[in-house]
Amino acid sequence: RITISRAARQAEFPARFQFIAAMNPCPCGHLGDPNGRCRCTLEQVQRYRARISGPLLDRIDMHIEVPKLPKESLRARAGDTTETSATVRERVEAARTRQMQRSAKPNAALKNKQIEKFCRLSEADQRLLEQAIERLGLSPRAYHRILKVARTIADLASSETIQTSHLTEALSYRRLDRAPAP
Repeated sequence: RITISRAARQAEFPARFQFIAAMNPCPCGHLGDPNGRCRCTLEQVQRYRARISGPLLDRIDMHIEVPKLPKESLRARAGDTTETSATVRERVEAARTRQMQRSAKPNAALKNKQIEKFCRLSEADQRLLEQAIERLGLSPRAYHRILKVARTIADLASSETIQTSHLTEALSYRRLDRAPAP
């Protein structure tokens, strides 16, 4: 829900939505280009990324870097992909069904107590996550978001438990929490 306050009045509205955004990795847009086209300094990249507030970034579950595609991949032929859209759709529907059966809501809507119950990690994985949180300086909010993403990755893999590979994949989606490397 969202509350709008104007002129001593308040109104509440439902506000369940999915936020998707895109941005360049640096001012010139070429950071990470294998041809070395980026000439931005570390300070320029940091200043550019600082334009997005930390609290906003903290509320975004997944930060995914999308590298430039090689020219050859632009002419991919039908059947070249490993999974068809229909196959992916089936996996997503099965994962969503699994989530609804487990907790009567999608993983994204889990509250902290439910995260503790449904997103349990092995002791080794718990240590791994705590080390990552410490090293990257992540907030408790990011901690819970990582667990929900890891649970979703496990659901997509038809896994009853969160495995190390699911956790490390979820951690890899916190790209903007790490320092830029021009």
